[in-house]
Amino acid sequence: MSDAALQAAPAPLPTGTPEALAEAVAIVGGKVVDQLRTVFDPEIPVNIYDLGLIYSLDLQPIEDGKFNLHIQMTLTTPGCPVAGTMPGLVAKAAENVAEVMDVKVDLVWDPPWDKSRMTDEVKLQLNMF
Repeated sequence: MSDAALQAAPAPLPTGTPEALAEAVAIVGGKVVDQLRTVFDPEIPVNIYDLGLIYSLDLQPIEDGKFNLHIQMTLTTPGCPVAGTMPGLVAKAAENVAEVMDVKVDLVWDPPWDKSRMTDEVKLQLNMF
């Protein structure tokens, strides 16, 4: 059992009003991003989120403080050797967030990834300005 699974689940986030729901989505979304930053591209020593491979995170409320998550992501090239395994790694990382119940990851190729999607810090790290 992972360390994350051993931790007590947090109290449910209130989602009864539009404001509370927006706050809960922001909190859970931040936790998902933190988890996605633990997944690294095998060819470039950078996490997939800051590399710009995550195109969208769509959190859908299913009950008070619980969400289903739909992720759209890409890879640096369609012929990337991890195309078959990376979506599973991404889903597993997102599932570490206690408020996330179900994760669906779609690998998309449109628009194609390019270096403009990287954060400035990554561009600096890789000397790609």
